[in-house]
Amino acid sequence: MKPGIIVMSELRGEMAARVLEIQRRVDPRMAAELPPHVTITGSSGMGPISPGVSDAALRVALEPVAAATAPFAVRLQPPMRFMQSTVVVMPIDPNGPIRALHERIKLSGVEYEAARFTFTPHLTLSFYPELSWDALRTLLRTRFEDPLLIDSIQAYRAIDLTRTKKILDVPLTG
Repeated sequence: MKPGIIVMSELRGEMAARVLEIQRRVDPRMAAELPPHVTITGSSGMGPISPGVSDAALRVALEPVAAATAPFAVRLQPPMRFMQSTVVVMPIDPNGPIRALHERIKLSGVEYEAARFTFTPHLTLSFYPELSWDALRTLLRTRFEDPLLIDSIQAYRAIDLTRTKKILDVPLTG
């Protein structure tokens, strides 16, 4: 993980359990590092929030964003290889309430790094391993029909390449 802070929305309930089971099967390292989540900032649209931002400053910037944002639902699209890499994600339509949330975070005043990709909200199924063709084909057939509720945001600080620490967890209450 690149140094800095990422913002996500952790999955809850049955959906979290289903995604975690898939992640444990295809990418146990990723499954052990972070809970199942939708990535909102850090890899696309805006890069990670700068590592120099204090936990207190992050809270001051993001609590008003969460207070101004009502919970909303998104639909996971069929899995794909992200930018022709070995990473497999389930993209989310980048328009609507998720873009509004992303833009509020981007405009909150926190310092952030340059993004490597255009805004592509997503749920990551597999990050680290290069999957066999059979495993990849099976993973690409994964579908979730039910909408996914985004009702909170969490921020994680990268400690090193494989360790993170949750530094913020706030509900969306707008």
